Amino acid sequence: MRIHQLDIQIASCSDKLPSSPLFQQWIDAALSELSSPLEVLIRIVDEPEMTELNQTYRHKAGATNILSFPFEAPDGMELNLLGDLVVCAPVIEREALEQSKLLEQHWAHIVIHGIFHLLGYDHIDDVEAEEMEALEIDTLKKLNINNPYKEQ
Repeated sequence: MRIHQLDIQIASCSDKLPSSPLFQQWIDAALSELSSPLEVLIRIVDEPEMTELNQTYRHKAGATNILSFPFEAPDGMELNLLGDLVVCAPVIEREALEQSKLLEQHWAHIVIHGIFHLLGYDHIDDVEAEEMEALEIDTLKKLNINNPYKEQ
């Protein structure tokens, strides 16, 4: 059952991207505890765009796998927009290979990880990291995906 609105922008040359229904399934699984429908935008990019965004918004060099941009509505305005996720396809593909993970499962993990960032979770300290990882593991388990933090 599709609950949440998902918009996908593809600005990547990768030919190994998950299907729109898979992205929808992952978003709905991550947001399954919420009763009101939310809207999420996922933009899939290549390394040059991600490198620029990572430098601009995090002041870090190079491309990262995902960036999350939570939406903050102006005072008095109510919108159901949760925020935007920008995912770097080549980084996801490289990480999956390096970590001996199935590509689709790594995509699922990273997208779900990003959704929890949009919801306000973080992994700056150990307590926050454990809470966020537990939510990710639980969500992935519902999708029959193994714990991504467990050594292979």
